[in-house]
Amino acid sequence: MGLFRNRALAEAAVETLKVYAQPQRLMILSCLLEGERIVSDIDSATGIGQPALSQKLAELRRKNLVRTRRQGTQIFYALADEKVELCVRCMEAILGDGELPQVMQRTHAETTAPAPVGAAAFARVLKSTES
Repeated sequence: MGLFRNRALAEAAVETLKVYAQPQRLMILSCLLEGERIVSDIDSATGIGQPALSQKLAELRRKNLVRTRRQGTQIFYALADEKVELCVRCMEAILGDGELPQVMQRTHAETTAPAPVGAAAFARVLKSTES
């Protein structure tokens, strides 16, 4: 469903985006794209600093953007789910250093190619249904 059809859904999306729209939280989420990490690893990678980092991680947990796993005395942080990962990857692709990730480059190339017509279009449909 498009956000334009449901104001409540659009407002909820805006509230979620506000969580992403803070530099330190976005840096943490970006860092976690590489996999789960302990606080000291996140701190080393981002340079945020222990007190602020703990506060930002708590906010991300409350908003269900990260999950934790305890192993002994260590707490491991990871992105909460595939939706969070997709959102962060899209932000990096759109707002980052200008380099599209390889997988997005292929997708972009495929979507800008002219659509096949006639027998080529029919062959494409058959191929996709056989998979």
